[in-house]
Amino acid sequence: MTKGTGKRYDETFKKETVKYILENNKPVAQVARETGINTNTLHGWVKKYGEQPEVKAVQTFSSPEAELKALQKQLRDLEEENEILKKAMHYFAKSPR
Repeated sequence: MTKGTGKRYDETFKKETVKYILENNKPVAQVARETGINTNTLHGWVKKYGEQPEVKAVQTFSSPEAELKALQKQLRDLEEENEILKKAMHYFAKSPR
């Protein structure tokens, strides 16, 4: 199986699709069925474009609890990334060159 034989979508289409998912609070799997785009591809787009200011501005929360939950998830993700970077820093600081 060759890699890279899938469809190519332009950046605008990707951002608009992510906006659609966030504005309508739709599950990625549902949008994947509607558009015929692979679910994993859409999850990647949401991860990549969901934090950009023009896309993030459209996110709506149904309640303060939903917003809190989203912020807590974002905090956990950032803390995890920070831990990975710390471990990498220690690894490279110790390794002989």
